[in-house]
Order: sequence, then structure tokens, then C-alpha cells
Amino acid sequence: MAAYNKTYKLRNGMDLLLRSPEESDAEQMIGYLNTVGGESDNLTFGKNGFHLNVEQEREYLKKVKAAPNTLMLLGFIDGNIVSMAHIDSPEKARIAHNSELAISVKKEYWHMGIGSVQMTELIGFVKNRGTVRNISLGVRDGNPNAIKLYEKCGFVKVGVHKNFFNIDGNFFDEILMDLYLN
Repeated sequence: MAAYNKTYKLRNGMDLLLRSPEESDAEQMIGYLNTVGGESDNLTFGKNGFHLNVEQEREYLKKVKAAPNTLMLLGFIDGNIVSMAHIDSPEKARIAHNSELAISVKKEYWHMGIGSVQMTELIGFVKNRGTVRNISLGVRDGNPNAIKLYEKCGFVKVGVHKNFFNIDGNFFDEILMDLYLN
């Protein structure tokens, strides 16, 4: 993964720094993930549900940094992580033309355009590589803001995993969405 560092002006005038993660970000990333997990029911884990320790997260970041088909971006406002985004393509030749994408934004920063910026950067990354044909993601049914963003970016609904999420004993479907680049 190539180093990435770019600043964007958000709708509210704040500056968003998108950059590649460093091993020194591991502790703050864990705190971010455990916070956003409790802010909504849109992720695969809840509050304090991210269970890597700092050393494990650093090891994971080393692998991400070494992966040529991966881009992970952290979004910072005033030095604090407010978003994370990740796109990854497998190395297996038969499926290397596919990518999976995931994004998250701290709730207090929703509706500022951060998700759109992240999507643009991740999609641009794979388009520039020229080897990816399909980008896939999953979104919890009942998350209309995310679905609207993904559709705005060109994603289409291709399927459903019934009862995929179990949130406090209530089951929700996962909507499968794809963006076809070629």
C-alpha cells in the first residue's frame, strides 16, 4: 500500500485529513473502533466489541501496509480519528479482479460529506490500478443513509443475506451491493 496523505474541506468548513495509518495509530484506532461500534447498529460489532490489542493491531497494520491491493485510510479532524475506510482485493488470480470495501464515520461527524470523500478515494484507488472490475460491500438493512451514499456512487443491490445481523436478539438482513467498473 502506498502512503497517502490528502486534506479536504468539508461542507461545514472543517478540514478532513485522510491519510494512511501508521503503527503509532494503533491505540487510537482501537479506541475509535470501540466507540463507533456503540454509536449505531450498522457495524458487525458493538461498543467495545473490537478485540485486538495494540500489538495485534500494529501487526495487522504492517500487513495492510505491505499489501499492494489494499488501501486503508484514516480520517482526522483536529488530530482525532473520525473515520476509517478500507478497500482490499484478494491476491488469488481467479478472484483478484474483485474488491471489498468498508467505511465508518463517528456519529458526530455524519452528514458532513466524509463518507462521500472516502468512497471517492477508495473507488479511485482501484480504478487507477486498472485490474479491478467489481467492488462489493454489505450494508445492514435499515441504514438508509449508507444505502443512499452507495447508490449515489453507482452501487446496485445484488442480493441479501437474510437475518445476517443479530443485534440484541433482533435479526436484520445484510444488503449486498456491487459496483461494476468495466
